[in-house]
Amino acid sequence: MSFPRRSHDRSPGVAARRRRPVVGAAGVQVQHWEPDPLLDHLRDTVAGETAPSEPAVAIGSINLDHLHHFGKGRIPLENDPDESGVDWIMLADGAPIAGHASRVSKIEWPRLTGADLLPDILRIAEDEQLTVGFLGGTPESHEALRPTLKERYPRLPEVRFWAPSREVVDSAEGSGRLAAEIDEAGIDILNVALGKPRQELWIQTYGDATGARLLLAFGASADFLAGKVSRAPGWMQNRGLEWAYRLVQEPKRLARRYLVQGPPAWLRWRRARPVR
Repeated sequence: MSFPRRSHDRSPGVAARRRRPVVGAAGVQVQHWEPDPLLDHLRDTVAGETAPSEPAVAIGSINLDHLHHFGKGRIPLENDPDESGVDWIMLADGAPIAGHASRVSKIEWPRLTGADLLPDILRIAEDEQLTVGFLGGTPESHEALRPTLKERYPRLPEVRFWAPSREVVDSAEGSGRLAAEIDEAGIDILNVALGKPRQELWIQTYGDATGARLLLAFGASADFLAGKVSRAPGWMQNRGLEWAYRLVQEPKRLARRYLVQGPPAWLRWRRARPVR
């Protein structure tokens, strides 16, 4: 099933993103952003005067799990707004990604995780009175998130939630209906938590059809916000050990990701170099 793409101009926001320093390897590229300029740019994306005329922005989190799924010889995720209707900003989520990018580029490369960015993006939504939607997860996780949102963001417009089954997400017809429902709800910012690689592929295929201006492939960030999953202590995050903390929390689910798939992905990223 194909979906008609909305007509967008690709400036000035797209041009600004293209000027960012980039490091890449094996078909995966990471953009350099500091937190404050990124948040300012995202505010302009969803609330600026040129926002309606530009392609939607999709935020991807690059970590070793992403490198396992995407890139050369794996799943292609080309950044072509003319084709997909969304323009990707790929951020260094994992400590190995940010650390190696810093070494080869001679630029301090911040680690920007979905769990860190989501609260700030929700504050932007509250300030600008933008509508937020959460796609993915379970009804139970959504119920756990509702009181947190009401307490921390009391002026945020009504938040919408969708918890589709995997059969619906994997169906072109089902996802088409889901995207149309999100569009009808008038969602400005959509957090898509379907797990890698499903969430990125869903955004690539259906993101434009949702009508959202900002699409976040942030995985478990909503669970962190709701307190369903705890983050590692600061000292472990600062030393690149958050993966070990999460492995202890969820060994059955994460052992293969971190211990089997992670090392080959890291070897691929060690070949990363600045991209001109």
